[in-house]
Amino acid sequence: MADLRLVVRDAEDVLKATAGDMSEKAKETRARLNASLESAKAAYQRLEDKAIAGAKAADGVIREHPYQSIGIAFGVGVLIGVLVGRK
Repeated sequence: MADLRLVVRDAEDVLKATAGDMSEKAKETRARLNASLESAKAAYQRLEDKAIAGAKAADGVIREHPYQSIGIAFGVGVLIGVLVGRK
């Protein structure tokens, strides 16, 4: 998400830097870039909303079943430890 935010910021900087160029090709390119930028902003917002919803759902499950969550986390940790230790 941070990379997408960086791309959006860079694209906005490019649009600002080319604001004075009024050739037909520059206008066309700016329009396409602006459309892509709006699409990227919308995608970023959707991703951020999904991440927040997922985190809230996970928090709710953990709060409803704290001991089971600890057991599962312990089991996954043991499994990873065994797999890493075999090499």
